[in-house]
Amino acid sequence: MRSVAWLAIAAIAGCAVGPDYERPTADVPASWQPEVPWQPAAPLDEALKGNWWEVFQDSTLNRLVQRALDGNQNLRVAAARLDQARSQVTVAKSYLYPGVDLQASAERAKISANRPLAAYSTPNASTVQNEFVVGPTVSYEIDLFGRVRREVEGYKAAAQQAAADFENTRLILTAQLVSDYFTLRELDAEIDVVKHSLTLEQDALTFVTSRHDLGYATGLDLAQQQALVQNSSAQVELLELQRAQNEHAIATLVATPAPSFSIAPVAAPGNLPVLPVGLPSDLLQRRPDVASAERAMAAANARVGVARAAYFPTIELMPLIPNVGWESAAVSSLFSAPSQLWAVGLSATQTLFDAGRTRANVHIAEQDYYAAVATYRQTVLGAMEEVENGITGLKSLDRAGVQADAGVESAQRAFDIANERYKGGVAIYLDVLTTQQTLLGNQRQAVQIHGQQFLTAVYLIKALGGGWQNLPVGDQRLSSRN
Repeated sequence: MRSVAWLAIAAIAGCAVGPDYERPTADVPASWQPEVPWQPAAPLDEALKGNWWEVFQDSTLNRLVQRALDGNQNLRVAAARLDQARSQVTVAKSYLYPGVDLQASAERAKISANRPLAAYSTPNASTVQNEFVVGPTVSYEIDLFGRVRREVEGYKAAAQQAAADFENTRLILTAQLVSDYFTLRELDAEIDVVKHSLTLEQDALTFVTSRHDLGYATGLDLAQQQALVQNSSAQVELLELQRAQNEHAIATLVATPAPSFSIAPVAAPGNLPVLPVGLPSDLLQRRPDVASAERAMAAANARVGVARAAYFPTIELMPLIPNVGWESAAVSSLFSAPSQLWAVGLSATQTLFDAGRTRANVHIAEQDYYAAVATYRQTVLGAMEEVENGITGLKSLDRAGVQADAGVESAQRAFDIANERYKGGVAIYLDVLTTQQTLLGNQRQAVQIHGQQFLTAVYLIKALGGGWQNLPVGDQRLSSRN
């Protein structure tokens, strides 16, 4: 009969109260708008993302990102939180095993002769006694209903969530740095365009001034050209201010004081890489924010089990002091056989009435889980929105870039013709001014669109989780112009 009882206890101990975790489904479309294949989401939070910024093949950018990864303070905070979460798993696991402490005490006490009588036939006497005790103390909660195991399960999920949060912080940091860097390069190119235009305008001002002095140009022509030069000079100042502020933002990201940080201007824009967008579903699953939301569901589900365990008794080995050891009135006989003592026992605690507290705690845990499910599904929806925006954005910018380049070529021809006609005396100077302003506007627009292409590419890479390792052969790709 005793063996049957132990078998029953073992069978119960093998179970844990509360629901076993199953990842909820998330509705996803069959394909992206540009007919890119898509599969149901199933987050893979441990997949490698790699150094995705290296796809841009910019050595300066690579060095900046490495400096950010080495010194950024927000990333260090996330790393500390990750280490903390992993240590919490160790703490939770420790309760699966007995706790053993070593206790030693020495006491000398005098007993009062006037204390109450223990027996009326025996008078009391005042005595002085020594007591020496040494031995281990063992305490252990028998996890019969799985409360401790559910806590371990929850802390493991929380540690995995912290790992995903660390990856998300890393992704946000690198994406912000790369975006700021390409904004800086776009400003470099735009400043170069305006400065080049300013040089031409100043040459034109010299030409108009000489014609005005000779009586071949009106004062209006001179004043208009002077206004154009002054306006372009102001634009250079404003663009350089924007560049300085952007440079300061990069300095903060790479953990360097802004006054001691600088990046040399590079006017020539780089080439936009070809980005794969016909990706298997597990690529989006690697998004760390999706992984974090999914792990949050697992942790919340485990907390439901912990809350439900309060309906059942808590059974512990009695924490007697000590459980096994030696006690004696003299140190010389402390470790002799007659001084040995031991005790073992179990204690069980069962809540009979708590005014609905346990039921309310279970309800709180369940609602926390439902909220985590909704957060996960909303995160997946947001991820799909970002990827779709990135794909359509690159396609639209690609078409706009082609049109902008064509517009620059047309504006350049118009300016050359107007300038030659004015020099030949068959056109008024207003035609030159108009075509010159149109050319500058078109050139700046082309530079801005090219910069937006880089920023959108970074946005899409971030939306895809920051990388695409081990892609199958034959993926559809989104071609972008250089």
